Amino acid sequence: MNDPARILVVDDTPANVKLLADVLGARGYVVSTAASGKEALDRVATDCPDLVLLDVVMPEMSGYEVCKALRADPATALLPVVMVTALDPAQERVKGIEAGADDFLTKPINQPELMARVRSLLRVKQLWDEVAELNRTLETRVAEQVAQLERLGRLKRFFSPQLAEAIVSGGAEDPLKSHRRDITVVFLDLRGFTAFAETAEPEEVMGVLREYHAEMGRLILEHEGTLERFTGDGMMIFFNDPVPVPDAPERAVRMAVAMRGRVDELLTRWKKRGYDLDFGVGIAQGYATIGAIGFEGRLDYGAIGTVTNLAARLCGEAQPRQILISQRVYGGVEDSVEVEDLGGLTLKGFSKPVPAFNVLRLRG
Repeated sequence: MNDPARILVVDDTPANVKLLADVLGARGYVVSTAASGKEALDRVATDCPDLVLLDVVMPEMSGYEVCKALRADPATALLPVVMVTALDPAQERVKGIEAGADDFLTKPINQPELMARVRSLLRVKQLWDEVAELNRTLETRVAEQVAQLERLGRLKRFFSPQLAEAIVSGGAEDPLKSHRRDITVVFLDLRGFTAFAETAEPEEVMGVLREYHAEMGRLILEHEGTLERFTGDGMMIFFNDPVPVPDAPERAVRMAVAMRGRVDELLTRWKKRGYDLDFGVGIAQGYATIGAIGFEGRLDYGAIGTVTNLAARLCGEAQPRQILISQRVYGGVEDSVEVEDLGGLTLKGFSKPVPAFNVLRLRG
């Protein structure tokens, strides 16, 4: 609605027009006038009033005919119209309702009644305008949300849900921009997979990978980890990026223990088919540089740093069904797990023995 509100006064008697215009103008409204029905319709089209005070008896085109014309036009179908008449109110009210009028005033005009009805209908007009604006923008907003959901769905096929949502929603920082963060990294792979892939049919290999990836993927999502990459039988997952979590080491260890339990079920099925496979995990905590890696048209979300190398080496050192964790990870979960102290392990790329612990089970 216009501010201040615009009111169109329609009457073929100049004295009546001046009276209404003076009263309304004194109250701060912007008043335009018309002396006939046709002029009234032209004024409505050019001035876009918020309310029309419409005389009933006019030559050529009556107020009822003007009102019907306004109601027939979608642009003015909800425009408030007050019929002003000196005729019998009881009879004229029925005709006015049939024509689409919103209210009536009887001549001579009672000024307090006039202002009360004007204010009331302008409030209604404002509400209708707000609803119309919501409806006007609804289709656009729905289309934008659908497009956002489609983008999110496509991104989730390649990135973790947390990263996909961060990319789509935007924010203070670009989640793909390189940054450093303290993360907990989990490496896992299937033992004996290379030998299995060399002797098994391709369909069998793909079947094993599908089962393995599906079960591990569910647990990654459940524990809110970020899947960095698949490497056939191996996976790299990290915690605390792009969404920070307060208990990254504990989440990582709980996920790994749950994965070991799930793989035990898979191994039972696979052994019945003659597949000789097993499972190992390495977990480390430390700072890494994280961000988009690749080129335009093909990007991965990766983490680079000593912590990723340590997790990978621990995974490589793990015996079947072992979950090896670094000293720092153990410090963050020692109250939650029972471990076997393996002492210092000699790992490729590390000049000194690295303390490591084998997770036996969760406490409680």
